[in-house]
Amino acid sequence: MNVVDHQPQIIYTLDLLGTVAFAASGALAGVRRKMDLLGVIVLGIVTATGGGVMRDVLLNDTPPFCFKNELYLYLAVAASVIVFLTPRSFERMKRAMLLLDALGLGTFLVIGTTKALNFHLGFMGSVIMGVMTATCGGLVRDILSNQIPLILQREIYASACVVGGALLYFLHQTDLPSSVTLLASAITVIAIRGAALVRGWQLPTA
Repeated sequence: MNVVDHQPQIIYTLDLLGTVAFAASGALAGVRRKMDLLGVIVLGIVTATGGGVMRDVLLNDTPPFCFKNELYLYLAVAASVIVFLTPRSFERMKRAMLLLDALGLGTFLVIGTTKALNFHLGFMGSVIMGVMTATCGGLVRDILSNQIPLILQREIYASACVVGGALLYFLHQTDLPSSVTLLASAITVIAIRGAALVRGWQLPTA
């Protein structure tokens, strides 16, 4: 599993699903920039695993998770190749891709935050590690594809993760079962991101 030895099976399943969705979004960005197959695969892998790798390096938990469980890498490569071969199909699935992206965002957030808590980080450290896990892969994707990173735009993306990470930190201090705290926090992130997409919510600008 990614980071939590006893995480609920549904979290692990969503983790794998999120890996595929993030890899597909990265690969699609590569296709749009007319990269070759290798470039598309690299962008897919970086998007799917970059946040978790950066988290593990900062926590000095090496080798990073995707090298301990290579299923994440295989899924990212497979998703990237499929997108490279059939990009038009994924362009037509924009709504479904956004939904899967939201699922991945919530799942990666709770996994990253939980790992930080297991390393006994405080409130800020735990939230930052959770947000990093969920968003840094996309950040690197956008930089490599020469786009303004999504987390630096007005969209409610990283801010949804901040709310979910804070919620998980405080729920962790209670006697609630870990499965409840993980699912509640993930659902919160998914709901906020989903509502923002449907209603067009954006953060205010200066």
